[in-house]
Amino acid sequence: MNTIDIDKNSDDVIKRIYDFKNIAVVGMSPNEGKPSNYVPKYLIEKGYNVIPVNPIYGEILGKKSYPKVSDIPHQVDILDIFRKSEDVLPVVQDAILKNGIKVIWMQLGIYNMEAKEIAEEKGLSVIYNRCILKEHQRLF
Repeated sequence: MNTIDIDKNSDDVIKRIYDFKNIAVVGMSPNEGKPSNYVPKYLIEKGYNVIPVNPIYGEILGKKSYPKVSDIPHQVDILDIFRKSEDVLPVVQDAILKNGIKVIWMQLGIYNMEAKEIAEEKGLSVIYNRCILKEHQRLF
């Protein structure tokens, strides 16, 4: 498999994204040791409002989990995606049904061109193949 580049966003742009506080995490896991568990846990510790999105669990890390992004009744600024690249498109197609999302963030190793284009057409910023935890640690 060929490697994917990272998005072309500057450090300044990425830094500003961390000003948003409401982060929905798609594919969040209750299993300690998995990135989809310790990354959101880190964000919670840093003061972010993390909203789990996982249809299998009703609650993760003490927070109500939603089956899909469009089911979340409150504000979401950033959508952080922990799904295989080929599973990202339906997540983004669902997410654009919800008003107010500003950023689609595909975690390290994740990239879906079609999802990226759909999100950008709707005016969303797109970050891909980056870890939201590692970038936070690197920039702050």
